[in-house]
Amino acid sequence: MKTLFITLNRKKKNLLPLALGLFAMTANAQTPPVTPTPPTPEQDSTKVSEYKLDEVLVQAVRVTTQTPVTFSNISKEEIAPRNLGQDIPFLLNYLPSVVTTSDAGNGIGYSGIRVRGADASRVNVTLNGIPYNDAESHGTFWVNMPDFASSVENIQLQRGVGTSTNGAGAFGASLNLLTDAYSKKSNGEISNSFGSFNSRKHTVKFSTGLMNDRFEIAGRLSNIASDGYIDRASSDLKSYFLQGTYVGETTLIKALVFGGKERTYQAWNGIDRATLESNRQFNSSGIYTDIDGNIRHYDDETDNYQQDHYQLHWNEKLNENWNTNLAFHYTIGKGYYESYRDEASAADYPGIGATDIDNGTTDLITRKWLDNDFYGTTFSTNYKNNGLNVVLGGAWNKYEGDHFGNIIWARNSNGVQPGDKYYDDSSQKTDFNVFAKANYQLTEKFSLFGDLQYRKVEYKADGIPVDDNLNFFNPKAGLTYRVNNNNSIYLSYARANKEPRRADYENGSNKSEQLNDFELGWRYKAGRNSLNINAYYMQYKDQLVLTGALNDVGAPISTNSGDSYRLGLEAEATLFLSDKFVVRPNIALSDNKNKDFYNEGDTGLENLGNTEIAFSPSVIAGNQLIFIPAENFQVAFLSKFVGEQFMDNLESSNAKLDSYFVNDLNVTYELKTKSIFKGIVLSGLVNNIFDAEYESNGYMYGDPYYYPQAGINFLVGATLKF
Repeated sequence: MKTLFITLNRKKKNLLPLALGLFAMTANAQTPPVTPTPPTPEQDSTKVSEYKLDEVLVQAVRVTTQTPVTFSNISKEEIAPRNLGQDIPFLLNYLPSVVTTSDAGNGIGYSGIRVRGADASRVNVTLNGIPYNDAESHGTFWVNMPDFASSVENIQLQRGVGTSTNGAGAFGASLNLLTDAYSKKSNGEISNSFGSFNSRKHTVKFSTGLMNDRFEIAGRLSNIASDGYIDRASSDLKSYFLQGTYVGETTLIKALVFGGKERTYQAWNGIDRATLESNRQFNSSGIYTDIDGNIRHYDDETDNYQQDHYQLHWNEKLNENWNTNLAFHYTIGKGYYESYRDEASAADYPGIGATDIDNGTTDLITRKWLDNDFYGTTFSTNYKNNGLNVVLGGAWNKYEGDHFGNIIWARNSNGVQPGDKYYDDSSQKTDFNVFAKANYQLTEKFSLFGDLQYRKVEYKADGIPVDDNLNFFNPKAGLTYRVNNNNSIYLSYARANKEPRRADYENGSNKSEQLNDFELGWRYKAGRNSLNINAYYMQYKDQLVLTGALNDVGAPISTNSGDSYRLGLEAEATLFLSDKFVVRPNIALSDNKNKDFYNEGDTGLENLGNTEIAFSPSVIAGNQLIFIPAENFQVAFLSKFVGEQFMDNLESSNAKLDSYFVNDLNVTYELKTKSIFKGIVLSGLVNNIFDAEYESNGYMYGDPYYYPQAGINFLVGATLKF
């Protein structure tokens, strides 16, 4: 499996005046995103109450405008117009400080997200408060949950350390997803979309509505497939989602089963500069030379993985002041990626001796397996009374993983048998935390926030080997001052500690990291218009920064950098120019530096001074211009700029990714019907409408390698609601 990562870079001077000009005339803050079409009376009566009831499942890990934390919310209504097959990172692309990338080049298959320059392994992800990041790599593999966006009620992205949450520590952001709220009335949807590169998505959803005012059963089946923009970067993705809900006067119980099965042709090698200029879609994966000297492609150079999730949530309202949440979860994942090894060294594969093969090399086919289980519990108690809101909670989670590799074929070898293992190791990780956090309305103007977390991590792996026991204390505190009904100011401090990943231990970078995050923000809201501006200073000790290189399975290599920092300014706004026009710009300016960075060069250890942190663009900007000519018709013009960035921490002249500016066009129209269907929603999305050539990611392997993204491409879809 490949740990995904993103890149991009720094400055575009001619963009700054435009972006700053937009901000001089606009406004948006930490409020739910624009829903241009007003809710119908039916939506008012069925959705509001259930939304609030389901929100209790994630109250322990979420924040509100009373909390001095920088965050953005995105609702299912905002996701829906662009939910035509692309992965969740691409649906979040227009949030502040967010950069996305795709191995296949079109947002389907392996994709990733960066926030404030932090890669996916440093973005804490929870599903209904349950940790989703892989316990060892800390990565989030959205390809294992295709079309999960179709089962999401809303998403909150907290930038920086944020509030205490479960799972691996947040070192750039926390991303919390709440799955579908229950529905009082029965309903269903059939969605189909098609587009460039033979892309397609088919989704069926249903809900029984509340039966006897107590029980609901809802579910979804999805299939997504695409050839990808890159040669042979195909995806075949299947997923399911099933939930049962019990609603009592003081009780909410949810049982969920969901998962996915993916088969993707490997596209994580990237291409060098010469190939980028001659054939941007080239894919070297699976290439080999047969015995006659012909260049061929191995058909099964694929990644194959299945992941199934089980969750049980029980919320109990004890009285007007107290409620409790208890959840149990279990995730099982198993899969492999298959590779053709051309002229592999027999010495690297036990069971194949040099005496069996001429010159000690052979062609062979391997499968690298991962078989893991992840299970545990999360719990919290919430008390509210007279301006005091307290949450006490925690979690205990355990991971058990087996890593092994099989040789399924070798040329001219008498020593190998199908299924022979050339490595076999296991690992265990236990993650326990408890926290207490509170918001207190000190006066009419001032509110205080405090958050204390203790976290204990035990990790053992016999293949590295490692046997580590870590204890972390993570305090957080802040203050919010309400200037008036329209303005508020917040100031906060948060500390986070984070353990190394499995790959870090393997690379000898085994120090834990520490982050001190300082946030200062201003929120303004007047009617439907709003503005949020915040500054941050993230001070790191022993930060594990990406070197720009990859290991033998395509995962990025990190190294402890000593002292480093990220200093930035973010702004996002929403302005209703009229009932028909909405503008939503955002911009992030940052300075990201390793301090006194040392490098082992040809002449020994050398001090390079302050260097740019790899994959940390200093300018990221986005805008959504939304036109609503009618209640059921919406046109959105979406823009994203990402500045230039380095792919290593040495500021090498050849290790720079160019800046890029990409624009998309999204059109949605709902046809109201009075017969079989309640409505028919037609959607269209043209990505990269001006056909820009750009690379959103890369790495250094001596020379630079790049991940090109698709030029102009499209997706169109129709949803039947009944």
